[in-house]
This record gives sequence, C-alpha cells and structure tokens, in this order.
Amino acid sequence: MKHTISALVKNRFGAVAEVTDVFRRHRVNFKSISCAETEEFDVSRLVITVENHDDQIGAVLEELKTLDSIAELDDLSRKEFVDREMALIKVGFTRESMAQVMQIFEVFRANVVGMGQETISVEITGDEDKVDGLIKMLRPHGIRSLCRTGVVALKRGDE
Repeated sequence: MKHTISALVKNRFGAVAEVTDVFRRHRVNFKSISCAETEEFDVSRLVITVENHDDQIGAVLEELKTLDSIAELDDLSRKEFVDREMALIKVGFTRESMAQVMQIFEVFRANVVGMGQETISVEITGDEDKVDGLIKMLRPHGIRSLCRTGVVALKRGDE
C-alpha cells in the first residue's frame, strides 16, 4: 500500500534529518520526499510517500510522534486528500517528430518552458499517474533529462 505522510516540522537545524533518520532506522525507503515552508515562516510541511512498508509504518509514525521537531503528523492514506507533483522534462525531437511531441504535450497539458535546436523542455503538474503517463509517452522520443519535485499533499475539506 502507498502511504502519504504529512508532517508539520519546526524550521530548525536538523529537523528534517531527524525525521528521515526514523525512516532509515526502520529500513523504510522513500518513494518521494518534499519539504518547504508553510504559511508560517517557522514551520515547514514535509510530505513523504512510501510503498510496500505497511508492517513498519505504524512503528515509524509512533516514533515520529515523540520527536520535538514534529508539530503535527498525519498519514493521509486513509483520508481524502489532494496530491500533486511537478516535473521538468527535456526530450529530443526531429523535424519529423515535432508535431507528435507537441501533440503529446497538449494531451497532457504540459507547458513548454524551453527549446533548443534538438531538445524541448516542458513542465507538467498533476498526480503521479499523470506525470508517469507523460514520461511513458515521451520515452520513445528520447528523454534527455528529467527532474521531479516529489509529492505535495493536503487533506481535502475544512480539516
């Protein structure tokens, strides 16, 4: 099962390292991790996704709750939430393939952000399946570079 864990952490030296060390000790590997300031300058939201570690996640969450650097902790996996990630992709093209590549971008609503003589760079924002889908469609054209942000997530509704 995929777990999306959202933690509000205090912005202080070593806080994120302290959190990630708990996962290391429990031998849980990240699928993605992202962290940035929230509306409060002294608090950051850390979003970690993991897969196939159901037996360890309970112990990880219990240990995380004991850390002073954690202000709030939530496993969103059993709640309604919205998640997104962004990717920048540089793909090769030829005169012959340009129309097909542009059509793929249009279908996925990817935005062109740069262009060279042999490559074109796009950004895409969406859920993991959408980003994975675009990458799959572009692979035959030759992906030259790829960078993903990792998942960001919030609970739906007023909670």
